Amino acid sequence: MAVKVYTNPRREAWSEILSRPRVDLSALSRSVTDILEAVRTEGDEALKRYERQFDGVELDALPVSSAEIEAAAAALPNELKSAIAQAIANIRKFHASQAIESHRVETSPGVWCWQKAVGIERVGLYVPGGTAPLFSTVLMLAVPARLAGCREVVMCTPPGRDGTVAPAILYAARETGVDRIFKLGGVQAIGAMAFGTASVPAVGKIFGPGNRYVMAAKQQVQTRGVAIDMPAGPSEVMIVADAGADPRFLAADFLSQAEHGPDSQSILVTASRELADRLPAEIERQATCLPRRELVEQSLSHSSIVCLDDEAEQLALVNAYAPEHLIVHRADAEAWAEGVVNAGSVFLGYYTPESAGDYASGTNHTLPTSGYARAYSGVNLDSFTRKITFQHISPEGLKNLGPVIETMASAEQLDAHRRAVAVRLQNLDK
Repeated sequence: MAVKVYTNPRREAWSEILSRPRVDLSALSRSVTDILEAVRTEGDEALKRYERQFDGVELDALPVSSAEIEAAAAALPNELKSAIAQAIANIRKFHASQAIESHRVETSPGVWCWQKAVGIERVGLYVPGGTAPLFSTVLMLAVPARLAGCREVVMCTPPGRDGTVAPAILYAARETGVDRIFKLGGVQAIGAMAFGTASVPAVGKIFGPGNRYVMAAKQQVQTRGVAIDMPAGPSEVMIVADAGADPRFLAADFLSQAEHGPDSQSILVTASRELADRLPAEIERQATCLPRRELVEQSLSHSSIVCLDDEAEQLALVNAYAPEHLIVHRADAEAWAEGVVNAGSVFLGYYTPESAGDYASGTNHTLPTSGYARAYSGVNLDSFTRKITFQHISPEGLKNLGPVIETMASAEQLDAHRRAVAVRLQNLDK
């Protein structure tokens, strides 16, 4: 399980060291396009055909029934229900704090402007199932959707070969107020929510992670009038550690990221040679007990340890990489992280694992990957809203501002714009 080690690499080498596993979606483009087009034109018939082909299940009906949801709730252990309740409370509390009050501003005498946040009317959530049913994703998406005031929340998740959905996913959906759930996975699920069918309503924006086919489908429907949460690639973590960091914690963080998928990436940045020397053996020791060891080994082939003596260079490396997750294993974590400008979510101190944000601390785990943290935020309350601006100008206000508008419109040679002001001013002068 070889993890590459670099010692004080020159900046010219950083791009190679920080290169991510390449995910070439172009090779999938034709097949994804064909599936989306079939869903658009054939509707439910295509959805059932693709569920039979890709998920190996024959479905009589696509919606999950209320009886199935209640059965799932009854089957779930009380301990897990309690954990989900605590996670929901924390996620709700944090995301509710992001709401911003609308303020009317008088930009000049008689000219009032304000902004109002309005929930997207109908949103679609994609929740992966299969070998790792990600019920935590339901919480991360449905809780802020409801807080934002979305009128309807629709969810698609792939069923097992027996036609059932993981009980934890259904329970999480019930507890967070998801309105309608459909047994759909992959590209066909994205197509159903993008275009709408007899069973599945079309949505205004699609959220949620998925494999490369799902990623490619989301990118394609975005060009056809449906918004998506953000571009996405394989999950990643960068860890910055001082000499006081515990190698056991670092190895556990490396491996928790690695088990996401074969294209995941973990990078350690440290000035401690001792830590760098001890970490590979500790990773190997902990990996032996993991059930997803083969997948972990593939992920670790993309991972590395970077020894950098200069702390300013460490920070520069972090900002150059723009990690999805950044863990700062340092005694002075908060002070050090003040210089971080490119990251999806930051975990500070020796006792703040990235797993906390994945599940229950309250922050969102749907985050920008592949360097998109330079320009994108993770999912938050704003992700589920539109901001509408309003303005109201009194007659006196237009007298004050009108000449400014007329001058600017004339300079742009847009005479109809100028006249829209002029006719009002003429009326006021009567």
